[in-house]
Amino acid sequence: MFKQPWFIALLVAIILAIALLVLEVIAHMPTPAAISHVACNATQANPCQGKILVFSKTGAFRHQSIPAAKAALRKLAIEHNVAADFTEDAAAFTDANLAQYDAVVFLLTTGEILDGSQQAAFERYIRAGGGYVGIHSASDTEYGWPWYGRLVGAYFDRIHGHSGIVQATIHVTDHTHPSTVMLSALWVRTDEWYNFATNPRGSVHVLMTVDEKTYKGGVMGADHPIAWYHDYDGGRAWYTALGHTSESYSEPLFLAHVWGGITYAMGPRPRSTAKALST
Repeated sequence: MFKQPWFIALLVAIILAIALLVLEVIAHMPTPAAISHVACNATQANPCQGKILVFSKTGAFRHQSIPAAKAALRKLAIEHNVAADFTEDAAAFTDANLAQYDAVVFLLTTGEILDGSQQAAFERYIRAGGGYVGIHSASDTEYGWPWYGRLVGAYFDRIHGHSGIVQATIHVTDHTHPSTVMLSALWVRTDEWYNFATNPRGSVHVLMTVDEKTYKGGVMGADHPIAWYHDYDGGRAWYTALGHTSESYSEPLFLAHVWGGITYAMGPRPRSTAKALST
C-alpha cells in the first residue's frame, strides 16, 4: 500500500501544509494576559473585601521604583484582605476580564499602552461603575486619548516637566477623604514634583496642593494640586502625583494615602463582593 512515490510525496506535502496552517493559526491566536495573582484569605467571618487590577505597563520612561511599588501593593492587598492581579499585559483589558475588578490601578504607567479596542473596553468598565486609581506617571500616559485625560484629571506638563527629587511641603486641604484622613495639615516629604498642563480644579475635588515656595521647579503658582478625586462617566477616579521614588513605597503615610485612594475607587460596596453575594 502507498508504494507509488508520487502518492507518498503528495501525502507528505499535504501533511506539511496542514502543519504550517495550524502553526499560522496558533501564532495569530490572542495569548492569555500574563497575570500574577494575589488571593485574599476569605473566610465566612472575614470575606474578601474586593479585587483590584494593578497595571504597570510602560510605553515611554520606565520608573526604577516599579518593583518596589508592586511589592508594596501586594503587601497592602494581603493586609486588607483584597485580591489583586498584577500585569503589564494590555490583553487584560477586555470586557469579560475587567468585569471582575472593583478598581484598576495605573501604577507608574507611561506613554501609549492600550490599543483602540482595549481603550473602549476600559471606557465601558468605568461607565459600568468601575474605579480608577492613577499613581504618579499615570498622568504621563495616553496623551492621544482625551477620555483618559479627563479621567485622570490632568496630564503631566511635558513642557515644564518636574522638579528634581527634593523636599517640599504639601498642604492637605481635605481631611475627610480615606486617602487624607491620616495626614496632618502640612505634610513635608521628598519626591519628584510634577507640573500639570492644566489645573484640574473645577473638574475634580482637590485633596492636596504642593507649596511651590518650598522647592524649585514649580510653575503652577499658588494653586498647585497634587492629589484629587472625582466621579467620572459613571465611575470613580482618584489620582496622586506622589510616588516617584522607591523609598516612597516604604513610607507608612504614603502607603496609607495610596490605599485610601484605592478604597475610594473600589466604592462603598465592592462590585466583586456584590457579584459574589448575588450568585
